[in-house]
This record gives sequence, C-alpha cells and structure tokens, in this order.
Amino acid sequence: MSLIFSRQCEYALQAMLYISAQEPGKFTNINEISERLDIPMPFLGKTLQLLVQDRILSSLKGPRGGFKLAKDPSEIALFHVVDAIDGTDFLTSCVLGFPECSTKTPCPMHQEWGGLRDRVFQMLANKTIADISKEITDSKQLRTKLKLG
Repeated sequence: MSLIFSRQCEYALQAMLYISAQEPGKFTNINEISERLDIPMPFLGKTLQLLVQDRILSSLKGPRGGFKLAKDPSEIALFHVVDAIDGTDFLTSCVLGFPECSTKTPCPMHQEWGGLRDRVFQMLANKTIADISKEITDSKQLRTKLKLG
C-alpha cells in the first residue's frame, strides 16, 4: 500500500494503465480489468465511475460495453487520476496530522515534507498515462506484472 495514496487510488492508476494498453477507442470490460489486475469488481466499479464522473474515462453499458479513456493518454496527467480519487489534501495537510501545522506554526517535519510534497506534485503533474504506458511497454517485467503479455 502506498504511503500517500489510498488503495482505491492505486487501483485507479493500475486500471488506467491497463485500459490505456488496450486498442485505442475500444471499451474494456470491467470483468477483464478486475480479473487481470486482481481487483475486487464492486470496488473497481465504484472507482472507475469516479473517473467517469471526472471525464477521465468513458463508459458504455451492455454486452459490448466497458470503459475507455475519455481523452488521449498524453492529456491525462497522473495528477488528474489522483485528484479524482483521493483529492488534493496531501498537498496541504500535515504529514504528522497536526491541524495547526503551517508555515507560522510548523511541525518538526514541515520543511522536509513540504519539499517532498512539491516533488511528488511535480512528478504527478508532469507524468501522463502515455508516459507511464510507454515505460511499461519498454519493460517486460512491468508488462508481465500488469498481465499485458
């Protein structure tokens, strides 16, 4: 489990990468995604619907339905997915959970966490689904882990 993001967010990112690896424009069945990524289907369904609500994914009901990217993968920053699922509280909240932590009343980790948080934001904002998909395509180990062949 991630230190920063929820399990739901991790699943959303994995599902987005799986969907992006499919034929462009093709709807991918939720059963396939659930089975291939070993994500419980009811949880995955709720997760993917959040991405549909944020217009990151499109969905279609019926036997030929499923999910597909709503935009070109080069237009979907990882940050968009994180924001849709977990929100942006990690950008402003105290790493130790102190509600009064601020630049005026910093906790012992305030400065260090601020730098790390900024780097995490930059990474998420600058990396797209297309970027990560290419890295997966170039790595046999990652393709195997995502069960892409």
